[in-house]
Amino acid sequence: MADAAETAGVGAAQGAGGTVLGHVLIAADKFKGSLTAVQVAERVTAGLHGVLPDLPVRALPVADGGDGTVDAAVAAGFERREARVTGPLGAEVVAAYALREGTAVVEMAEASGLQLLPAGTFAPLTATTYGSGELIRAALDAGARTIVFGVGGSATTDGGAGMLAALGARFLDAAGEPVGPGGGPLRELASADLSGLDPRLADVDIVLASDVDNPLTGPKGAPAVYGPQKGATPDDVAALDAALAHFARVLARDEGPRALEHADAPGAGAAGGIGFGALVGLGASFRPGIDVMLDVLGFAPALAGATLVITGEGSLDEQTLHGKAPAGVAAAARAAGIDVVAVCGRLALAPTALGTAGIRRAYALTDIEPDVARCVADAGPLLERLSAKIATDFLT
Repeated sequence: MADAAETAGVGAAQGAGGTVLGHVLIAADKFKGSLTAVQVAERVTAGLHGVLPDLPVRALPVADGGDGTVDAAVAAGFERREARVTGPLGAEVVAAYALREGTAVVEMAEASGLQLLPAGTFAPLTATTYGSGELIRAALDAGARTIVFGVGGSATTDGGAGMLAALGARFLDAAGEPVGPGGGPLRELASADLSGLDPRLADVDIVLASDVDNPLTGPKGAPAVYGPQKGATPDDVAALDAALAHFARVLARDEGPRALEHADAPGAGAAGGIGFGALVGLGASFRPGIDVMLDVLGFAPALAGATLVITGEGSLDEQTLHGKAPAGVAAAARAAGIDVVAVCGRLALAPTALGTAGIRRAYALTDIEPDVARCVADAGPLLERLSAKIATDFLT
């Protein structure tokens, strides 16, 4: 699917009784661990066409800024670019970003994500975002004038210090030596200097795209809420929280008091605090990831004339309602007066919650295969079966 609004079939299809149907728009996120967003769209299309072979279908794989964001941009017609950067543990990795007409989509998980760690290996105190800064620099080298910086799925909790260092910032200890990688060593930070940041950043519009609005530190901050997912013990969480608070205080002393304001701003705690680094160092503006991506991917023109929108992700649960892709898609479609249904692997939302989110009905793989392991292994064929039911329920 090389185009954001690729159409399968031509003209209009007819349902039972001769009802003329416009196109169906598939705007779903990945089923994490089983299907990419592109594969979800392919399987849903196959299921719909099994019932209505001539149904016009447009596929717009979506993402909310986390892992899979670059893939969604490439599916929408962006060019995939690659760069060799520093991974979260310091080894070199190949990371991708997407570029089209001066706009780059940079996904920090490509350079600093959990998926880059060996199975069972975590480094909550020392994992670095240095490679994310190198990936931003690659986008600048490619001529990007706007950078959509999607954050999520990180292995890191360093407040974006590594990213800023890769772009020219200096963070020194009392001996005048650079502090070590990761969030833990920030406790030794004695001075911060952002004057060496790449001057091109001043002329680039950087949008911090995230599905979380946590502050940097505190009970709802990056270490407390997300640190355990990255292998942090309770002692690690306390150490990281103190180190990031110290990082913010030193930046406020050396670079101006607004650093402390940024530490409390929505999105500062995103992706282990890289949101803070982007706000305080890169001059980024924060927007909900799905809102940004719908704009970038061309959701509005793809929606025009649609009869039905099909969205979804692997698990529809309480988190879905707080900035995840299906909720954003449903809100935009509802504003246009178009019905929305969802597909998912697992459904943990009551019908009333779905209705409040603008989703008329949700179809879960577990409805037809209760064994979760088999749902993951056979997600594609099961999703086709669900999509055939959607065609029968809503389009015939």
